[in-house]
Amino acid sequence: MDVLTSHDALFIGGEWVAPAGRDVLEVVSPWTEQVVASVPSGTTEDIDRAVAAARVAFESGTWPALHVEDRIALIMRLRDLILENAEQFAHVITAEMGAPITQSRTIQVPNPLRILEAYVDAAKEYPFQSVRESANGQAAWVLREPVGVVAGVAPWNVPLSQSMQKLVPALLAGCTIVLKPSPETPLDSYLLAELVQNAGFPPGVVNIVPADREVSEYLISHPGVNKVTFTGSSAAGRRIAELCGKDLRRVTLELGGKSAAVILADADLDQAAEALRMGAFRNNGQICTLKTRIIVPHRLQDEFVDKLSAMADTMPVGNPFDEATQIGPLVSQRQRTIVEGFIASGRAEGATLVRGGGRPDIDHGWFVEPTIFTNVDPDATIAQREIFGPVVAVISYRTEDEAVAIANNSTYGLNGAVFSTDPEHGLEVARRLATGTVEFNGNGAGFLAPMGGVKLSGLGREFGPEGIDPFTELKSIGIPQHLASSLR
Repeated sequence: MDVLTSHDALFIGGEWVAPAGRDVLEVVSPWTEQVVASVPSGTTEDIDRAVAAARVAFESGTWPALHVEDRIALIMRLRDLILENAEQFAHVITAEMGAPITQSRTIQVPNPLRILEAYVDAAKEYPFQSVRESANGQAAWVLREPVGVVAGVAPWNVPLSQSMQKLVPALLAGCTIVLKPSPETPLDSYLLAELVQNAGFPPGVVNIVPADREVSEYLISHPGVNKVTFTGSSAAGRRIAELCGKDLRRVTLELGGKSAAVILADADLDQAAEALRMGAFRNNGQICTLKTRIIVPHRLQDEFVDKLSAMADTMPVGNPFDEATQIGPLVSQRQRTIVEGFIASGRAEGATLVRGGGRPDIDHGWFVEPTIFTNVDPDATIAQREIFGPVVAVISYRTEDEAVAIANNSTYGLNGAVFSTDPEHGLEVARRLATGTVEFNGNGAGFLAPMGGVKLSGLGREFGPEGIDPFTELKSIGIPQHLASSLR
C-alpha cells in the first residue's frame, strides 16, 4: 500500500467496503500546505454498519471466548507486522502531522510497539478470574469479562500510539472495537487496518472509520456501544462525559495538560535543560504531557533561562523530512493561529519574551519558533491554558512551598516533573504534586505504570493492569466452598 495514496473504502467487518456517502477528508501536509491524499468521511450509516459488525463479532463470534493466550498471539502477530512496516508508518505520520522524521522513527512508531508489548505483559498476569474465600465458609468465583463493543476516538498528535492505547487493551479483554481516527491524520490508520486484516483477526473485531466530529459524536452516543475511550481536549472530554452519562455508558477520558517542571535549588541545571528538549518541545510542542510551565528558584532563573534558551537554539526548525530537524510545522494552519494567539497574550500580559515568538524564515509550512517566556505570572493565560505548540512559560519561586503551590495552581493535572540531585527529597516533592504522573530527573514512568489525569485532565487510567480494567465488567458467582480449589 502506498501510504500517501487516496483511499475510497472503509474497513468494516474485516473487509474494505464502499462508504455510504461521497464526502471526503482531505489530508493537508503541514510542510507543503498541499493536499497529499483524501479518504472517505464516514457517515452515520457507516457508523451503524461498523457498530453492527462489532456487535456480531462480540455476541456471535469467537473473539470474546478465546483464551487470552490466543488473543495475545494475534496481537503479537500485529506487532510483528507493524515492526516490518515501521518506516512506512514513520513516513506517513511525518507527512500527516509534521513530526520530525527522526522523532517519527524513534518515538512515533517505537512507542506504539512498546505500548502493545507492555499491555501484553500485563495481560499475562491479569486476574481475568479468581476465587475468593472467607473464614466463615463463603466462596465466590470472580470473573472479569469483556465490557462489549468499544468506541475508540483518537487525536492527531501521536496517531499510531493512540490507536494502540485504544485497540490493545480492548482486544486483550475480549472486546471488539470501532476506531475513529482524527480527520487530520487518517492515513496511518489505513496501513494499520491492512495489517489487522493480514494478521488474521476475525471479521468485525476491529473496524476503522475516519469521520468528522459530528459523526464522532454519533458513534459515542450509539446504543450499540458499551464503552468509550477518548483522548483529546478537556472541552471535548466534557461533552463526551455528558453524552456517556446520559446512558451510563462506561468512559475513559485522557484529556489536556499544563504540566509543571519543578526545578529544585540543588538541581543539575544542565541536565534539566537537556531533559526538557524532549520533555517540553518534542513533536513540535504538540503532546499533552509536555512540561510547559518551568518553575525555577528566583536566584537561579536567569542562569537556567540562559541554559534553556541555549538548548532551544540547538533545535533546528525546518523540513520535517530532514533528519537534522527537531522542530517541524504545526499540524494545521488553524493550530498555528491558536498558538500565535497565546504568544500574543503572553506579550500583552507582561511576560518577557526571551526567544522565539515568531515564524522562522521559511516560505511555506505552518511553523512557530520554539518560544520561551520568563517573568510569567502564575495566573497568566500562558501559564493556565494548554497551548499545544512549542511555547513554555518560566515562573520563579522563593520557597519550595511556593513552588508546589504554583505547580498545583492549575485546572489540569496530567503530568509533572521534579529535578533534584537529592533523590529522597526530590521524591518527597514529587508526591506533593497534584497530578497523575510525575517524572523525576527526566525519567518517565513507562507503559507498565498507570497513566491518566486528575481534575480536568481526565477520568480513568491507561497502561498497566489498570489500563485493562476499564474494558472489563466484574461478575461474582457464589459457589460451594468445595469447588473453590478446582476453579483456581
